[in-house]
Order: sequence, then C-alpha cells, then structure tokens
Amino acid sequence: MSDLVVRQVTKTFETPAGGLAVLSGSALEMSRGEAVAITGPSGSGKSTLLYIIGTLDHATSGNVSILGTDPAPMTPAALAKFRNDEIGFIFQDHHLLPQCSVLENVLLPTLAGAGTGTEEEQRATQLLERVGLGERLTHRPAQLSGGERQRVAVCRALINQPSLLLADEPTGNLDRQTATAVGSLLLELREEQNTMLITVTHSTELAERFPRWCELVDGKLVERKTTAPAS
Repeated sequence: MSDLVVRQVTKTFETPAGGLAVLSGSALEMSRGEAVAITGPSGSGKSTLLYIIGTLDHATSGNVSILGTDPAPMTPAALAKFRNDEIGFIFQDHHLLPQCSVLENVLLPTLAGAGTGTEEEQRATQLLERVGLGERLTHRPAQLSGGERQRVAVCRALINQPSLLLADEPTGNLDRQTATAVGSLLLELREEQNTMLITVTHSTELAERFPRWCELVDGKLVERKTTAPAS
C-alpha cells in the first residue's frame, strides 16, 4: 500500500461570478523515499493541491491518506499534532523568525511536541552541519545569504523527521546557481531521510531532475516522467 494516496481531489472556490473549479479529480500515490515535482501555469492549482495534501486546506471532494490515515475528520488539535509530526513544509519565502538564531529557528517545530532537549539540539546541529551551516548556528537570518536562509528552512522542515516533505517554489527567490544547489540538497536529504518529497515549481530545469514529474493540466495531474525506484 502506498504511504501517500490522493484520491480524486477537487477544489472549487466561490466567487461573485459563481464557483471556480481549480482541481477536478487530482490523484497521486507515493511511497517513502519517492520524489515528485509538480509543474503547471500560474493559477492552475499547484499550491492549492500542495496545501490540501499538507492539511493546510480542505478539498471540496475526494480525500488524502497519509500513512494510512485520513486527517480530514481530526479535531483541530489532533490535526495540528499530526501535521507537526508527519509533514514538513518549505516555502518560497523561508519564513524564518528574525529574532531567533539559526539553531533556534530549526528547533521551532519541536516546541509543539515533547519539547526541545539534548537529542533535538543534536539532531538540529547535525542537520545544519549536513547543509554546510555548522559555523552559522548562532547567526540571525539577516546575517545569512538567501541560499543559506533557504537551507535553514530545509533543516527546520526535517527536524521532526517527517514522512512527507512539501516544498512550494523552494528555489523561486534564488539565483540559478543557488537554486541548483538547493534542488540537489532536497533530493539528497529526501533519500537520506527516506521521506516523500513533493515540490511545486515553475522551473522545468528543477522538475527534470526529479525521478517523477507531474504536470497539473485542467485540474488533474498528468505524469510526464516516471523513473522506477531502484530495487
């Protein structure tokens, strides 16, 4: 059984002119360790689909199952805990807290769980060292480059060892060289952490590097490239 199952998800927004259908039966299945890039024109619903998968938005119909669990019926408190434990988010804007150090920013998601202890600090430090920021632990975001801030955001998304990592235009604000490096980092860490990775991007260059590439066409996901996972 797949670890992520998106079943015929639709999303309609109400507008003064009537209902606007953005998603019309999107479907996707993934297992741990897989990586999928999703492309499509602006307004096609890429981010909407990502937010529905990540439990930040609700589908009009259809459902999403993560590790065999449908989060939709959960209470807000249970859903927040599930999201914090199982899903990591990376956005185009890193959303780092300017008053916190690099290490503190990475540790933020642990505060919603059992708290921050020695084990969590060690894991955060190891992640930051892995992405080349071991000498920046006490720096503030304003002291970092754009690429460094995005690498901190990647570490923050992975600190709770999620089963699903969602990235919304993670290289959109970066120059080409830095974008290439961040794309490589995402793919490498996905493999090392054995997590599922879904990246929404306008960059065909980034999408071509993913083992799977889907395009959102008329509200549905169309697989453009599939590479069988290594046995």
